[in-house]
Amino acid sequence: MAGKKRRQNSSKPRKQAVSRSTRAELQFPVSRVEHYLREGGYAHRLGSSTPVFLAGVLKYLRANILDLAGKEAQGKRKKCIAPQHLETAMENNQHLRPLFQDGPKSLLDETSQPKKK
Repeated sequence: MAGKKRRQNSSKPRKQAVSRSTRAELQFPVSRVEHYLREGGYAHRLGSSTPVFLAGVLKYLRANILDLAGKEAQGKRKKCIAPQHLETAMENNQHLRPLFQDGPKSLLDETSQPKKK
């Protein structure tokens, strides 16, 4: 059985490829997450389910942050979420504050400033 060859002209049409993001029902691109994990050199070896799991974690964090920012915007009677609402939501949440201690504040400060002409 080890020497069996595959038929070249099979009568069945080839199935269309399905991405890992679609299989896992995720919006985050699993392939891109895997690329960043490999480029970052965080480990010598990387399991096949690691980027899928990390993409799921990122989806959960995104949903949580946007939910908190939406509640913050509603509290201020606004219809759109502004960068200030995101910042306030992350600062007020005891679980998110340690995660984003240094990162988003500088990024949000740059985006909230009006563009120079």
